[in-house]
Amino acid sequence: MAVQTREIIQEKLAFLYGAEVGGRCAIRLLDTLEQFKARYHPASSGSGELFSERDVVLITYGDLLRSPDVTPLATLTQFLTTYLQDTINTVHVLPFFPYSSDDGFSIVDYRAVNPDLGSWEDIHRLEAHFRLMVDAVLNHISTKSDWFQGFLRGEHRYQDYFIVEDPAIDLSSIVRPRPWPLLTPFQTASGEQYVWTTFSADQVDLNFANPDVLLEII
Repeated sequence: MAVQTREIIQEKLAFLYGAEVGGRCAIRLLDTLEQFKARYHPASSGSGELFSERDVVLITYGDLLRSPDVTPLATLTQFLTTYLQDTINTVHVLPFFPYSSDDGFSIVDYRAVNPDLGSWEDIHRLEAHFRLMVDAVLNHISTKSDWFQGFLRGEHRYQDYFIVEDPAIDLSSIVRPRPWPLLTPFQTASGEQYVWTTFSADQVDLNFANPDVLLEII
């Protein structure tokens, strides 16, 4: 990794977390990125940019197309390679992970493919023919996830993965297109706690003030 890039990452992490914590986070993050770089090469349109006016992107849910005895993701790949191979070059797949609500946007496990859609092998087959984009949904996670269930059980690792707030706090200045409360009460091992849920009571905001959350997501 270029020295300038490393310095930029270190500078930004120091800004976010302070010099000491940011420095430790930078060491861990840079190590992760080096491991990732060794087995992944970013796609390029040929101009040195990730995208240009020559790119055509299709956005779709993983189960928009179905056929008998074939997974929806495999069906999608078959359809695209048959009819759109010469028309599009990039496929943006909306969340394909196991989920508990909101049409896939309340993710239970970032490391798994929803078995109703297919498998990682299906994702790799699609990637073999098209550049791949993914909705990873990094701002919140499902209440059914292992992370949040660990929080509810009082496991030390997950106590700062989420944002706990005093329900008496004045949140009246926060405007968002949702009709329900911003904080949701949950019974935890240490009693009732109010947790930040921007989108719904099933979608718990991740606490990126904790550098461990940033590193876990990356």
